[in-house]
Amino acid sequence: MPRTVWSGAISFGLVTVPIKVASATEDHSVHFHQIHTEDGGRVRYRKVCELEGREVSQAEIGKGYQLTKDVIIPISDADLRDLPLPTARAIEIVAFVPLDSVDPIRIAEGYYLIADGQVAAKPYKLLTQALARSSRVAVAKYAWSGRERLGLLRVRDDTLVLHAMRWPDEIRNPAELLPDEAAVSEEELEGALALMETMTRDDLQGPDFKDRYTEALQKIIEAKREDHALPQPEEPEKPGKILDLMAALNQSVAQARESRGEPADVHEIPKRSKNAAARKTPAKKAPAKKAASRKRGA
Repeated sequence: MPRTVWSGAISFGLVTVPIKVASATEDHSVHFHQIHTEDGGRVRYRKVCELEGREVSQAEIGKGYQLTKDVIIPISDADLRDLPLPTARAIEIVAFVPLDSVDPIRIAEGYYLIADGQVAAKPYKLLTQALARSSRVAVAKYAWSGRERLGLLRVRDDTLVLHAMRWPDEIRNPAELLPDEAAVSEEELEGALALMETMTRDDLQGPDFKDRYTEALQKIIEAKREDHALPQPEEPEKPGKILDLMAALNQSVAQARESRGEPADVHEIPKRSKNAAARKTPAKKAPAKKAASRKRGA
């Protein structure tokens, strides 16, 4: 079972659900040490007190807020634990919203919320089933690691998941990053939509969703350990300038079909299915009937 990173409760109106929090993800990246390239010795960071000029242990290190150049206010873990905030000990649900109303750019790392004891079993199940049936997610506030955060609560396989969220003022405005105006034809747009349909999948499983960087790095480490020749990288294709967008779309459709084991000898963008078109284009309203002509003499 993963390590508990926080314990408290979910506040849902007058309902309280005692929970423990565990990370929902694992880091499988390869990590490096810094070394002295001359002799391979480890290079370490040493923590030195500026006033005493000596190295200090982790047990002697605390937190401090720099008020002025010469004044630092010490802040203890107890100070942070006893913050005068209702969210310091509880994840306080403040609203329920449709998931598609939340911009994904605001969603960060995820945590599993585990029912803490038998007393939490029933309210925990109540909240998970209510969220699932409502097709909504909960927006909550909580305070960890010295700051209050905004979070998103959802259900995954009958388990509550809390995603950290960024506050609205933490999202930069992308307006200045937009490219110059460019005209896109309806034919090109239809071609892009057809390509998207060819590449549509029902899940994110399989070899396309493996961490190839870590695998390649492990091969290099193994080759060095065994004193073997290093694996040679494949020569990447140089991206060319797109002179004919429709030709590029046609070629992309062919490659996507070939990767799925389908015939790739296509020379034009396939027509989208009627069902797909119906999903994208709302039905037109029938024209209103003309009012009956007035009777003569009226």
